[in-house]
Parts: sequence; C-alpha cells; structure tokens
Amino acid sequence: MTANILFAARPDSWAEYEKPLRTALEKTGVSYSLSTEFPPEEVDYIIYAPNSEVQDFTPFTRAKAVLNLWAGVEHVAPNPTLDIPLARMVGGGLTEGMVEWVTGHTLRHHLGMDAHIVNPSNHWKPSPPPLAYERSVTILGLGELGRACATALAGLGFAVSGWSRSPKMIEGVTCHHGDSGLKDAIQDAEIIILLLPNTPATENTLNAETLALTAPGAFVINPGRGTLIDDDALLAALESGQIAHATLDVFRKEPLPADHPYWSHPKVTVTPHIASDTRPGPASEVIAENVRRGEEGAPFLHLVDRSAGY
Repeated sequence: MTANILFAARPDSWAEYEKPLRTALEKTGVSYSLSTEFPPEEVDYIIYAPNSEVQDFTPFTRAKAVLNLWAGVEHVAPNPTLDIPLARMVGGGLTEGMVEWVTGHTLRHHLGMDAHIVNPSNHWKPSPPPLAYERSVTILGLGELGRACATALAGLGFAVSGWSRSPKMIEGVTCHHGDSGLKDAIQDAEIIILLLPNTPATENTLNAETLALTAPGAFVINPGRGTLIDDDALLAALESGQIAHATLDVFRKEPLPADHPYWSHPKVTVTPHIASDTRPGPASEVIAENVRRGEEGAPFLHLVDRSAGY
C-alpha cells in the first residue's frame, strides 16, 4: 500500500525539501506519494512546520503521525485537535549547527575576542585569558542539544556543569537536577548557556535571583528560547556589571522589534535566530526513517511527551 505523505509547511520550504525528501524516502524502499495537497482523510503522515496553514488535525482521520521539521514543538504539542503521535526533529543538522554556534561564542567570550576585534583606540594590553579548565561553564538544559554542547565544551577542557529537571549523566560534565540543583549549577558560573525547552516551568529561568548567583562579570549565551530570560532582569544585571555581556539568538518576539533596548545596548550581541536550523538533506533522512518505521509497525523515533511539552 502506498503511504500518502503531506508536506505541510510554508510554500517556500517545499522547493528546498522536495528533492531531498524523495531521495531519502526512495532509499527506504517504502512505496510513497509525496505532495503538498491530499484530501485530509487520505493522508498517512504529515511532515509539519507550525507556521503552515494546517492548524486543525481533526480531518486527518487516517494519519499515523505528525513529523515535525523543527526541534521546538511548543507551538504544536498543545494543539487540542492533535491526538496522534508527534515526533520532533532531532539531528537534521540541528545538533551540529548548535554545537558550532555555542562553541564559537563560548570561545569568543572566554578569549575576550571582542576587545581585539573592535579596538579603535589601539590599546596594547597584553593580558592573556585563563585556560579553559579555569573557566566554569554551565549549560541549562541537557536534552539532545545541551548534551552535545556540554560534551564538546568539556572536550575543549572547560569546567562544564549542566542542569536538567531529571537526573542525567554525561562524561566529563557535573550534572545537577531539580529545583535545588538549579542554584548549584548557576552558582559562580562564568558562562551560562541556555538550551531549555519553552514550557511554563522554564519561563524566566534566568531572573534577578538566579542572575545574582553567577560569578561577577559572567557571560550569558541564549540560543534556546526567548522566554527563558526575564529581559528586565538581564538588562539590570548588565547595567550593574553582574553580567558582562549577553549574546542572544532568540527573543520573546521575533523579529526583535527595532526599538527594543537589546539592539542598542553596548553589552548585548543580537543574532537573528541563526544558532541552528534544520538542513533539508539530513532532516529528510530523519523524516524518512520515521515513515519507514511507521510502515513497518516499529516505534517512531523522537516522540514528544505531550504532558511535559517536549
């Protein structure tokens, strides 16, 4: 039987994904039909981005799974019309891209590169940075992306700690968990990296109280979710010097409004949500594997825990 696979994302994504998806699906040997248009009752799988026109899943009575193109599922998991398995994107170039971006900005702040890249007064101040093992780095969120970043930074010699809601074990990383563990993970951290999901429980994880626990002059790097930071508290911490600089890739409202104080703040670097993105080639391989599993009756990969929201 042929599996009907609906591509439900913005129209401009279809041009990027059609060829890689067909290539990946053909490798599986699954008989399939791939299109942006099917009668809803004839769809078996939905390749999905939350910004698509499909918001009501009720008509898709035959569908076996929704296969999300994004790592984040906060805009689809709560949908009350969705009662079939939802798989988030893991891999697909997301992990590699995030590791590269996080490592690059961690090294940038660790080495004090900004002072040399922008030095209009030609200051000659030979003050070498500490070595990596002398720098404490804390990663908040030890899911797929957080674990990969923690492992990479520990491999460079940084003193890496991590925090998650449930216990985790990562070689070379000091892992904390639960409410009490959060303060332990942040205490005296010199670089804080946020990679938590966007849930009610994680909103404003970095706030006035937790920012005060960091080492004076710490750096904040946020490629996770804009809601993880209390913006007013961060701005206050930047003004006081408790936080030396914040590099932010995600925001509560995107694009970041032109009048937002982050744009003009001398201690803030804004990047336009580029830390990591799904690449059509490797993402198509992930999607195709889940279709193969669905057709063979095997468990889907990367299923979302709807109660937890990720």
